[in-house]
Amino acid sequence: MHLESKKVTTGKNQQEMFDFLTNVKNYEQLMPESTEKFEVKAEDRFLFGLKGMPEIQLEIKETKEPELVVLGSTSDKFNFSLNIHIEDAAEQQSEVFMEFDGKFNAMMAMMVKGPLQKFINTLSENAAKL
Repeated sequence: MHLESKKVTTGKNQQEMFDFLTNVKNYEQLMPESTEKFEVKAEDRFLFGLKGMPEIQLEIKETKEPELVVLGSTSDKFNFSLNIHIEDAAEQQSEVFMEFDGKFNAMMAMMVKGPLQKFINTLSENAAKL
């Protein structure tokens, strides 16, 4: 399953946005209001839980400074990655968009597609508020 967020403009330049996104503590600021749990597990790993969804642990799998941060699930049951692309826009702005790639069976994909699309849209909309 492949999903994409809209491209948003942030109030941080490309390097500042990259630095923000490579600090896992900062993802709490991007989470939706329905977040019931957020916990930093390691320097590159955090756990979150949304209302009505199982808890998910993500870790930074790859970075390409200053344009890409790749988050991946640490669970084999919920195998996916979230690629966060950061493009230079202006002196104090960058453009961010997210790509979600997951390997799910057809039934699971049907159930999670809507909530996941809403989730990545919320992450990018919250990034635009920074």
